[in-house]
Amino acid sequence: MGNPVIRRLEHFLPLDEAEKAALSDLTTDYVRELAPREDLVLEGEPPRYVNLVLDGCACRYKMLEDGRRQIVAFFVPGDLCDARVFILKAMDHSIAAIAQTRVAQVPAERFIALTDRFPRLTRALWWNTLVHEAIAREWILNIGQRSALERMANLLCELFMRLRAVDMTRGEACDLPLTQADLGEALGISTVHVNRTLQTLRAEGLISFKGGVLEVHDLPALADLAMFNPNYLHLERGEAAGVARLLATT
Repeated sequence: MGNPVIRRLEHFLPLDEAEKAALSDLTTDYVRELAPREDLVLEGEPPRYVNLVLDGCACRYKMLEDGRRQIVAFFVPGDLCDARVFILKAMDHSIAAIAQTRVAQVPAERFIALTDRFPRLTRALWWNTLVHEAIAREWILNIGQRSALERMANLLCELFMRLRAVDMTRGEACDLPLTQADLGEALGISTVHVNRTLQTLRAEGLISFKGGVLEVHDLPALADLAMFNPNYLHLERGEAAGVARLLATT
C-alpha cells in the first residue's frame, strides 16, 4: 500500500525519489506501537518528537479537572500530529491512540535536518499544517452551528474523504475504529444522542457503522445533509480530489 505520509504530502506537491526516500527513512527508523487508549504524549510533558501516524487512529484531546474530555482532532494514517510542536517547552494538549496504532516518533533534530535539506518537502509540510488548521476551523463551525445529525454527517464525510486520500478506503467502506463515546467527545453530544443520530443515518440508508467499519452508501446525500464542503481539506490530486470536486458542485 506504500507509505501513507508520502501519499498524504503528495496531495499538496509532487515529491521526487530523494524526498520520498528521506521520508521513508524517517517512518521506518523511529516506529512505536501504541495499544488502544494508550497516551502518546500528555499535556504538560516536554515534546521531544514529531509524531507521524502510519497505521491506526489517534486523537488530540483536552481534559477538564473533573475528567470530562473533549477530542479536538482525529489523526488518520498519513497525518503529522504537529510538525512544529517541538518548539514548545510543554505540551498544552494530549495525544492518544484510539485503536492499535503505529507511529513514527521523529527526533526534532532529524526533522529539522530534513526540512533544511529539502525545501519543496518543507512547502508540502506547510500545506499539511494549513489543512489541519482548516480542519480545526471546520470543527468549530460544526459544533457551533450544525445540529447533532448534521455534525455527525459532516464528521463522517470528512473522515471518509481523509482516508480515501491515502488509499485507506475499500469502495464505500473504510476502517473507522471509533466508539460512540469517542464520537460524542468529538461532537459535543451525549453517547445516547450519538446512538440516536447513527440510527437515523442508518434508517435513511446513508451509512452503516458496525464493528469499527464505516460504509457510506450515498456520499452525495450524506454531504448534502451535512452541508459538507470538502474545500477545507485541499485535496488537489488523486481519486479523492475528483470526489471532492464532485461534492463541492452538488
